[in-house]
Amino acid sequence: MDHDTPVVILCGGQGTRIREVSERLPKAMVDIGGRPILWHIMKLYSHYGYRRFILCLGYKGWKIKQFFLDYRAHMSDFTLTLSNGDHEPRFHNAVADEDWEITFAETGPSTPTGGRVAKIAKYLDADTFCVTYGDGLSDVDLDALLAFHRAKKKTATLTAIHPMSPFGVIEAKQGLAQTFKEKPRLAGLINGGFFVFNKRIFDALRDDSILEEAPLRGLASKGDLAVYEHDGFWMCMDTFKDVERLNQMWEKGDRPWVTWR
Repeated sequence: MDHDTPVVILCGGQGTRIREVSERLPKAMVDIGGRPILWHIMKLYSHYGYRRFILCLGYKGWKIKQFFLDYRAHMSDFTLTLSNGDHEPRFHNAVADEDWEITFAETGPSTPTGGRVAKIAKYLDADTFCVTYGDGLSDVDLDALLAFHRAKKKTATLTAIHPMSPFGVIEAKQGLAQTFKEKPRLAGLINGGFFVFNKRIFDALRDDSILEEAPLRGLASKGDLAVYEHDGFWMCMDTFKDVERLNQMWEKGDRPWVTWR
């Protein structure tokens, strides 16, 4: 369904653990399958009818602005006739005709996550809005998430996921291996992003707030933070190995986050 709920995406990070690409690009612009991870996230939201985006920019934010200013040229086939003097391209397909309204907000090169959200309050005209990170992919059902948030009537809802262990886990008894599980899913839950917030969240945010610390902990202590559990695919692009893995998955056609096909 189409609706006007805004989506705020935190795109200001440098990605210090993926220096191989982050020295020339903001983390949200690192390519997965030839498209920035930010594009994949926006396509996921677009699939569920979200069309209004607010991008919280920071490190090399102009790279994100430039990508969207040149979006049709990046995505489409076109013909450019240099001899007629106008240099206007003639586009041959509609692959770049997204029904998106994008606000680009400079929120500072080193502003923490909560501070970035606080700085875009002036661009919000709805009581409910979504927030997510610019480096996480998932097949989360965004309709179900929004419905869950509205049913719980809390200030904030976060999507919680069961992380995968980065290591194989061995169960041993009397010096012998009983089981060996290669990178199993862990029992606990972690914050997977894909938040839904009520505007009351701004009562807990300042320009120096780290969203995941005092603001969310404070809401949790008051019973005002709902948790939507997601059992499907989720992956954070945190290291260069993650970049390689996501690109390998794309090349093999293993793309669980691509719900927009």
